[in-house]
Amino acid sequence: MPDTHPSLLIKDARPEDWDAIWPFFHQIVAAGETYAYDRDMDEAEGRRMWMIGPPRRTVVATHSGTVLGTANMHANRQGPGSHVASASFMVDPRHAGHGTGRALGEHVIEWARASGFRAIQFNAVVETNEAAVKLWRSLGFEVLATVPEAFDHPTNGYVGLLIMHRFL
Repeated sequence: MPDTHPSLLIKDARPEDWDAIWPFFHQIVAAGETYAYDRDMDEAEGRRMWMIGPPRRTVVATHSGTVLGTANMHANRQGPGSHVASASFMVDPRHAGHGTGRALGEHVIEWARASGFRAIQFNAVVETNEAAVKLWRSLGFEVLATVPEAFDHPTNGYVGLLIMHRFL
């Protein structure tokens, strides 16, 4: 799939990429600000959750061999709901703000389109994650609903989870 950010290479994640993903995955999950994952998740559980196999897909975004971010993508539901994709994204905080999230988002949109999905739905975007909400809106996602107080943020208390969607 073509990448609109030529300095980044987005490729299928290999098992050995996990060693580069785990430190920032663990940092992000332990912070408890953006994912409704167990903050005390161990490495084995993190690997099982993130490094998903076919027909689902996990990718890494790299620059000069350094993993800057990762995404996984899959059908949002099975059976009659399998025509809608979903995805999760993590960018190493040391490399945030330089287009890695956008490149991964664009990649997922193209993957979903090429894979025959009709839409993409994110089930749980934390409303206080302003950078993510702004990015997804700029890529054509709309907020369908806010589930009030569905996320216990470590500093903001109970905040909403957004359901975001875009047609392909």
